[in-house]
Amino acid sequence: MNEWRRFPPGAKPIRVEGGIKARSKRGEIAQTWWSRRFIEVLESFGMGGRLQRGKRYARAGQVLSLTLSTSLVVALVQGSRPEPYRARIAIKAFTADEWERIERALAGQALYAAKLLAGEMPADVERVFDELGLQLFPTTMRELTMDCSCPDWEIPCKHLAAACYLVAESFDEDPFQILAWRGRGREELLDRLRALRGSASAPAAEEPDQVAPLSECPETFWSAPESPAAPATPGTEPTAPDALLDELDPLPVQVGDESAVELLRPAYRAMARTDRSPR
Repeated sequence: MNEWRRFPPGAKPIRVEGGIKARSKRGEIAQTWWSRRFIEVLESFGMGGRLQRGKRYARAGQVLSLTLSTSLVVALVQGSRPEPYRARIAIKAFTADEWERIERALAGQALYAAKLLAGEMPADVERVFDELGLQLFPTTMRELTMDCSCPDWEIPCKHLAAACYLVAESFDEDPFQILAWRGRGREELLDRLRALRGSASAPAAEEPDQVAPLSECPETFWSAPESPAAPATPGTEPTAPDALLDELDPLPVQVGDESAVELLRPAYRAMARTDRSPR
């Protein structure tokens, strides 16, 4: 005879003070699309009745503690026995190589990276995993491993179901918990995304100009580099230094028989020669 038959099926759980209570008091517990997705997957496995009993446990505060780490959720749930039951929900974490592919795919999509860096879960983030041949959420019971220390041989029992609902609420509060369960914590993931986004957008470093050492050119080492000459326009002659005088209106000044413009012209030419002379 199985051990569970010694306990009446309708035995009431021992009331708990200070347990973890679901925030939702009625209706659906999951509020965001990603936590609803998790519950929908569980319900699709034909666990509806037990999930409902687990929902009552979660709302009554029968869960004493809940911890989530890579691959594993562990909950202590108070049932009808004095000693709380230990419920465990395990999922396979992605490997280091798989996470590297995931991070590169997320970093390559500006919208996904921006939302994750802002603490949001992109609405169609599952598509990124699908394209890599991976699944963010379990799709069959074979992808989840559940066990409970209670005498009920059914999986999931109401203690496991209560833990599932509180896990869904933890996903509501922090969507990065889903990714942490799969093996990548918030800070590690965000640091990787920032690094990948930064390396993709950083401009290539320009090669510095090669400058001869001081010992080889002491005369010119401290001088400013010469400005490049303005490109010559095809078909034109270099501009004469006194051409500006020809652009002026005639000056109403004469010295003797010569105009002021003609007297200034030699000075302009002389200044141009002085400017071109070596220093």
